[in-house]
Amino acid sequence: MPLIFNNHDDTLLTYEDASELRDNGWIASDLHVHTLCSYDVLPAPSLKPEALYEKGKKLGLEYITFTDHYTMRAHQILGEREELITGVEIRIKDTELAEHTVHVNVYDLDEEEFDELEEISKIEGDLKALVNYLKRKSIPFTYNHPFWFEPKEEPNLSAIPELIELFPVIEYNMHRVKKKNELAIALARKQGKGLVATTDSHPGMIGKVYTLSKGDTFREYFKNIAAGRSYLVASNLTMQDLIEEVNAWIELIFNLDLMTADLANFTTGINYLDRLVRALASESLKNVPGLNKALEGLTYRLSNSGIPASLYLRSENAIVPRIEDFMMARLL
Repeated sequence: MPLIFNNHDDTLLTYEDASELRDNGWIASDLHVHTLCSYDVLPAPSLKPEALYEKGKKLGLEYITFTDHYTMRAHQILGEREELITGVEIRIKDTELAEHTVHVNVYDLDEEEFDELEEISKIEGDLKALVNYLKRKSIPFTYNHPFWFEPKEEPNLSAIPELIELFPVIEYNMHRVKKKNELAIALARKQGKGLVATTDSHPGMIGKVYTLSKGDTFREYFKNIAAGRSYLVASNLTMQDLIEEVNAWIELIFNLDLMTADLANFTTGINYLDRLVRALASESLKNVPGLNKALEGLTYRLSNSGIPASLYLRSENAIVPRIEDFMMARLL
């Protein structure tokens, strides 16, 4: 059962309360969603920008945005649509501020502004310059999953409070374990920052969590979030969530024409699924009768056993004691 709580305190609501807020003009939006325009999303029909936009509308999301990695292709495909807000996820590694990569979601921007941000992040690698540009242009932006780090990167935990200070809004990410989200919330509240609840969805689970606030325009909506005038309808990563997500990936994989898909840079972030995709896409397995069906059944059984989910949760939790020990001193 997702949590529903106030942005700046622990006031809990019921689903009935949240539904009543929505009936009275509070707006729901999931501000971190990926389409097949991202390199780490399968090129499946259900993950096309058009399909996800329609799904978001059916779920009653008043503002819909797609934050693909370093591309605004989804918005180019869709063009101008009702309540569609442009967005992009930017990665930047500023070695003067931190030794790990920071992920930033940017909203309501145009192509020229995206080009400027791409140059600052990819060529200059200057996070403060990026933030200053966004603030100067009054462009909404968030600090994504502060306690998730790129594979093989050694996180600079001492930099995180300073990084949070740069941002108006911090992300509560459905794909992070409970303790990581709790620490992100605590740091955000200590520094008076807003919070958003997002799915960071890659297999199409748009709107499973969302942020409630008010605003006749997206900028006004985001400004209210930054000021703490909002509620989060949020959840943390659980074993069952992971099993459901892995099963969603499996369904996508086995309903995809892997022989024609461009999977050169694709990754689910789950090693055994990545190996499965590469194997199914290989020429050597193309003409083996019945193999796909057998592999599909085996893969579902493995997923439903909970073993992959358990291993992933163990890896997510491995760094938590180190993060907690380091951050608690800064929260006192």
